[in-house]
Amino acid sequence: MSVLLDVRNVTMHFGGIHALTDVSFNVHDGEFLSLIGPNGAGKTTLLRTIIGTLKPQQAHISLDGKDLTRLATYQRAGLGLALTNQIVKPFKSMSLRDNVALAAGRKKMSRIFTAMISMDRAKEREKAKELLNLVGIGEYIDQPVAGQPLGVLKRLEVARSLALEPRVLLLDEPLAGLNHIEANRLADTVLEINRKGMTVVMIEHNLAEVLRVSERMVVLDNGRKIAEGDPQQVMQQPAVQAAYVGKEAQSAAA
Repeated sequence: MSVLLDVRNVTMHFGGIHALTDVSFNVHDGEFLSLIGPNGAGKTTLLRTIIGTLKPQQAHISLDGKDLTRLATYQRAGLGLALTNQIVKPFKSMSLRDNVALAAGRKKMSRIFTAMISMDRAKEREKAKELLNLVGIGEYIDQPVAGQPLGVLKRLEVARSLALEPRVLLLDEPLAGLNHIEANRLADTVLEINRKGMTVVMIEHNLAEVLRVSERMVVLDNGRKIAEGDPQQVMQQPAVQAAYVGKEAQSAAA
C-alpha cells in the first residue's frame, strides 16, 4: 500500500508544557490505524495539528504527496481530511438529515454566488440519507437532533464527517461514553466504512475494540511516540505495558 498521510517531526509546546516532541508516523491508503496512550499523552493535540486547528512549532504534514503544513484548516479539509470531535456539537435545532446535508453542501456554501443560485438541496439530502443509513441511524433521519441519545449523536458525527468526502477520516474517541454494546456496534460500523475503502485514524481508549478492529497502532506517552506496529505485538512491549496499561491500571485502582 502507498503512503497517503505522512506526519513528520511534530513538536508542539504550550509555554513550558511539551505536548508533542518530534512525533512522526504515516498512514497507508485504505489502512485502519489506531492512536493510543494514557490521558495527556498528546493524542488529540496530534490530530489537531494534522487538521490544522493547532499550529505546532515544528511539523511536516503531507496528504498524497501534497504538503499541507502551511495550509489553513478549511484547505486541508478540501484536500481530504475530516476530523470528528470528541465532544459532539451538531446543530440541535436541525434534523439529522439537515445536519449531514449541510456538510454535504459545503462546496455550494463556500461560494456566495453559487449558494444564492443553488436553492435545490435534493442531491445533498439524498446524500445525507445514504450516509445516515451507512452509519446505522437512518430510522432517525428526519427527527430533530435535540433529545437524541449519545449513541445516535456519535454516529451522526461520523456521518457529518463522511459528508465532506475525505480521503482520511480522523476519529477522536468515537466510542467514549458508550456502553459495551453500543461501542462494539459503532466500532463495527467504522470497520465496515474502512473496508469500503476509507482510510481511518482513530484515537480510542477502549483497548478491546482497538485491538479487534485496528490493522496497526501508534502509541504515545508524554508527547512522544514510544511504539508502532501490529497491535497485538505492540501491546506486549514493556514500554507500552509500563506507560499505557500500567497507568490505566493505577488510575482504576485509585
